[in-house]
Amino acid sequence: MTLVITGATGQLGTLVIDALLERGVPAANIVGTGRNEQRLAALGARGIRTAVADYSDGAALERAFAGAEAVLLISGSEVGQRVAQHATVIDAAKTAGVARLVYTSAPHATTSALILAPEHKATEELIAASGIPATILRNGWYTENYAGALDQAASGEIVASVGDGLVASASRADYAEAAAIALADPSHVGQVYELSGDVAWTHAELAAVAAELLGHSVAYRSLTPEQHLAALEQAGLDAGTAGFVVALDGNIRDGLLAETNGELARLLGRPTTPLRDGLAAGRETLAA
Repeated sequence: MTLVITGATGQLGTLVIDALLERGVPAANIVGTGRNEQRLAALGARGIRTAVADYSDGAALERAFAGAEAVLLISGSEVGQRVAQHATVIDAAKTAGVARLVYTSAPHATTSALILAPEHKATEELIAASGIPATILRNGWYTENYAGALDQAASGEIVASVGDGLVASASRADYAEAAAIALADPSHVGQVYELSGDVAWTHAELAAVAAELLGHSVAYRSLTPEQHLAALEQAGLDAGTAGFVVALDGNIRDGLLAETNGELARLLGRPTTPLRDGLAAGRETLAA
């Protein structure tokens, strides 16, 4: 049974491969695709089969998918281009005769007001239209998204416009293990999983954890969206990026990332990684 991981040279893809190997999937049964040839070579040194394949290169993807039982489509990182890129991956999978797809989506993608949801909603619709049996993993927020906040916390404060909004984050390794489970086991076909961490936390709690990790006091300073936008632009962010960040904070303020339904823990068969542990691991990754 050949399993293909797209975006295998990224942080999530590499962890999915780690999780598959830990679950006993032979390296020879795993194919990793990506754009970075040096990182692909590192995977090849571990016995993983590799292929250089960009999300926009349908022919290369078809070759990589030939003979595959299942393909994990890790959502692309280029916001605004993802629907077209994902369509190319899905079309290649269909042409190659792939039996199953697993897709990393976003929380409640088909109904949510989350700013990131529309591209995921469109991708889920493309998968359904393709007729390829699929498993949808609607991943919540990654704890490592806040590893950069530790750099900000070095100044003694974390600044955001989330108010008292809650974030039910889990570690990237948690989501990667869930993807490996769904990819390796066809019994998950047809399922849509809403995945999130076991505990939802506030930014005040994030600041407390940052203080523990850094060894000095850290406070959370809450801004209005307008104040936050101005601060980000003053720090050098372009208007579009700053607006995107503020919109995400607004989503958190509105409770769109607060759900703790336990589905990720049930899929993993264990509790999700606590905030402190996920942040510490993310900090180590950034330092590496």
